[in-house]
Amino acid sequence: MQISIWEKESFFSNKDIIIVGSGFAGLWTAYELIKEKPSRKICIVDRGVIPTGASTRNAGFSCFGSLSELVSDAHEMGEEKMLQLVKMRFNGLKKIRKVFDKNTIDYHNFGGFELFEENGKYDLAKLEKESKDLNKLLKRIVQQEKTFRLSDKKIEKFGFAGVKHLVENKLEGQLHSGKLTQALLRQLQKREVQVLFGVEIKKFEKAGKKIELETNQRFTLSADKVIICTNAFTDTLIPNAHVEPARGQVLVTSEIADLKLKGTFHFDEGFYYFRNLGKRILLGGARNKFFDEERTTSFETSHNIQTELERFLKHIILPGNKTVGIDYRWSGIMGMGGEKTPTIEELQNNVYCAIAMGGIGVAVSPIVAEEVRKKFFK
Repeated sequence: MQISIWEKESFFSNKDIIIVGSGFAGLWTAYELIKEKPSRKICIVDRGVIPTGASTRNAGFSCFGSLSELVSDAHEMGEEKMLQLVKMRFNGLKKIRKVFDKNTIDYHNFGGFELFEENGKYDLAKLEKESKDLNKLLKRIVQQEKTFRLSDKKIEKFGFAGVKHLVENKLEGQLHSGKLTQALLRQLQKREVQVLFGVEIKKFEKAGKKIELETNQRFTLSADKVIICTNAFTDTLIPNAHVEPARGQVLVTSEIADLKLKGTFHFDEGFYYFRNLGKRILLGGARNKFFDEERTTSFETSHNIQTELERFLKHIILPGNKTVGIDYRWSGIMGMGGEKTPTIEELQNNVYCAIAMGGIGVAVSPIVAEEVRKKFFK
């Protein structure tokens, strides 16, 4: 198929900026850049028919980290870096709620909880002290005295088994990832940002003053500047990008008439996570049981993870309920860097990247986009 002159001078004309990847990082980056300068000609390119990867395949949590996760992060990356990451997540979530009406994205502030079992790996003797210490550190970010508080009385209310302590965070919420993605796309379309789905970028190279992008279609694209936002799939475009894929698997139950839980829930440093989805339970995670197996870009679900999720569902969340069915199973592919902090870099002249969202792109992407704008588009 030959390209017509009409197509060449419209859809495939040279753009000021091409963003590769239509996940949250790509969409928020386009939002920031077009809002600052509405005259910019921006095109987002994605190989999928809709945004995929992790952005539309996650659990829909509006959270900035559970207690045990943040304690672990402080130990692994240092207290200051942990707090910087929390600030990025917290401010990103605030921005989402500022830009979009809660009904548009199905946002609910039901609060969040973390489950601690009797003989788990977390030292329960340290729970009270670490809660107080973390609350002091977080106060300047969240503007609250107590982010985390013991709520053991709610264990029986929720019906959990084998849970010794429950820690509550009233700042957590939940949202609909698909509706948030659609809302961002609508905002961009109003501002005449072009989106090309089903187009894979095979490689890019300098061509005079422009960047030329080879596609899997019978046309090439060009732009003055290019931003790579392909997260876990970056290695195909940028060798040695140091982004490791991490598959996150999820299941959703059938409706449960007398469902007791409402909110977002964490377990085992956030490696297990679940929430109510109406009268259903959405449960995901457990990749820490099979790390090597889950370092993949395959979207297939696996027997090992799904079996472990069902065990956790039946023995911890819904003990004694033998009738609950599973209506949905899926996976998303997260992008992990050396640390959980996103990578925002200039790769070469006029080519940049915003990758390695660390499994929490919902929260960090709005702030990553701001940093891309401030750093490279002054």
